Amino acid sequence: MAKLKKSPKSKKQSQVETPTLSLKEQLAQKRQAAKARKEFISILSTTVGCALFLGMIIFFVSGVKLAVPAALGIIVLTLSYKYPRPALYAFIIYLPFAGTIIYMLGNSPIMQLAKDAFYVPALISIWQTYKKQNKPFVIPKAIKTPLLILWICCLLTLVFINGGQQFAPPDITPLLGAKPPTEMPIGLGILGLKVFMGYIPLITCAYYLIRNKRDFLLLTRLQIVLILVCCVLGFIQYILLITGVCKGTTELEGAALFKATLEARCYFGGALVYSPQQGVIRLPGTFVAPWQWAWFLISSTFFTFATGFSDPSVLWRLISLGSLALVFVNAVISGQRIALALVPVCFILLLLLTGQIGNLKRFIPLGGGLALILGIAMATNPVVVQERLDSFTTRWEASPPQAFIVAQFEENWKNVDTPIGSGLGRATNSARVLGETKLVETYYPKVLYEVGIVGVLVFLALVTALTVSAFKTYRGLKNRVFRIYGASMATFVLFISYNTYYYPLDVDPVAVYYWFFAGLIFKLPELDRQETEDINSQAPEEKKRMKIRK
Repeated sequence: MAKLKKSPKSKKQSQVETPTLSLKEQLAQKRQAAKARKEFISILSTTVGCALFLGMIIFFVSGVKLAVPAALGIIVLTLSYKYPRPALYAFIIYLPFAGTIIYMLGNSPIMQLAKDAFYVPALISIWQTYKKQNKPFVIPKAIKTPLLILWICCLLTLVFINGGQQFAPPDITPLLGAKPPTEMPIGLGILGLKVFMGYIPLITCAYYLIRNKRDFLLLTRLQIVLILVCCVLGFIQYILLITGVCKGTTELEGAALFKATLEARCYFGGALVYSPQQGVIRLPGTFVAPWQWAWFLISSTFFTFATGFSDPSVLWRLISLGSLALVFVNAVISGQRIALALVPVCFILLLLLTGQIGNLKRFIPLGGGLALILGIAMATNPVVVQERLDSFTTRWEASPPQAFIVAQFEENWKNVDTPIGSGLGRATNSARVLGETKLVETYYPKVLYEVGIVGVLVFLALVTALTVSAFKTYRGLKNRVFRIYGASMATFVLFISYNTYYYPLDVDPVAVYYWFFAGLIFKLPELDRQETEDINSQAPEEKKRMKIRK
């Protein structure tokens, strides 16, 4: 009987010991949680009351189209300031669905700025909080000097160029390139500055948003879920068009067959072109316009690859594989030549720069699964694949990208007014409501036109400092999960920093993702240290347990 009592190890001995809280600590936690809930309910009720009151006033003055956004805006602004971390998560979640939500609610101009209602109050709150704690706001230190110089250059352009256009006497108006009095060159400059530099503080926001490995995995997996949902909706949009549920632009005539229009909108996203009889398809997915959808797919290649190779969970690696396959499928069916070209190129670039092509244990299952999925998709839709390849080849032969970029540089170099530019916002499409803007379809020629050659050189110095810092940061990481993810994001930063085709740094979602995930890279060393400390602290305990068992 005595021997029987000794035999099996009890559950308490076999399990890893975890710290338990005393009754006093548990009660303190409950009181704190109850206090937080009470505070939240109080703030919410007060905010909702004020929002409803203001909304009713605006409703009687201007109607429901302004009343509803105004009331919602007050609620979002207040809660985002009070709770910056949930606000940043809401900002990231809202971003890929903004185009769909905007047009579902009637395309109100106010809704175009809705995402900033999450971002700006959260940014102010974070700045105030960490300033009190004497923690740095500009991260990393390497970008501090070029960022300051760029800020000064932009202020000079805003004051002397935009200001000169605003207040120029009639006799020198043509010399300064000033526009009619119906325009607001200062307002145009402020909005142009916001587009140009407004999201740079997201580096800091992301850095302080992530506190530990759990937060890191939550954010990276959330991004995969968003990509998966958006790609499924994009595929559904394509099915609705080819089955005739949505007509697209098939019933239009002449030049209208080749232009994206909101009238052809198909449930999700905004303007699209669907004229298969002419071989023209440009789908917007969940975004406002097809170009944004294309760059969402390109950027998603980096995120799905990073999680697919780095996540500690097999399940999430498989989900990432499925998301990456859907990104490839959408790159084909969307009709966007830039996505069709760059999605596979980015995938190969990631394999080479992150070294994962040599990691056969992970690469063969992931690459083999992806190849199988894509092979089945291509075999079942050979006509679609051939049409997209023919469209890409024809476009490349008609207007090679390198020749187009060179022509844009030459044209804007000749037409820029001064060494500090022709005015902030003058080539920013989203600022056209405040004044006349020029369409410049490549990024660095656009920067050249707005802030001159000085601004271009300083901005290049800024992104170079950011890129070099990102690569130095990831190369110092020891934890495999963080190292692979850091390498993928550093490659993303490198790719976007020097890309000049189109202007992804000016529009959603890349204008957000570039700065936000750069901030995540610079947080990884701290997470790496935390992980190392946790492993080291668990080692003595493990040795103790081994001695007890012996």
